[in-house]
Amino acid sequence: MNEIGKRVTGLQHIGIPTNNMAATVKFYHSLGFETVHETSNNGETVCFLRLANICIEAYENGKAAEKAGAIDHIALDVDDIEAAWKAVRSAGYQTRETEIQTLPFWSNGVRFFNIQGPNGETVEFGQIL
Repeated sequence: MNEIGKRVTGLQHIGIPTNNMAATVKFYHSLGFETVHETSNNGETVCFLRLANICIEAYENGKAAEKAGAIDHIALDVDDIEAAWKAVRSAGYQTRETEIQTLPFWSNGVRFFNIQGPNGETVEFGQIL
């Protein structure tokens, strides 16, 4: 296993943009998902929904494509964001940020960075603090 793979502990979440948060939450609740965290980020409502070991980050941005292929990103959970950053940079991947980012999500925040996959998708590496 390479250095990047050694840092990944699982799937953290799947990011789905929405134009209607209420409808999105209602739909996923009807499938058995529960809202586990709600917040706001740059004026966008953000809702994390969980069912078993699956977590969806829905965010209302008014720009959702509303068609197949509309998933914006997948986030991989890492055990050490600094080590993951170093491994990704050492492997030659171009990060979308010049440094590790922080958001006040969850109880103590989350640190993350992103790379672009071969199909234009975003692959996020994140450590919930």
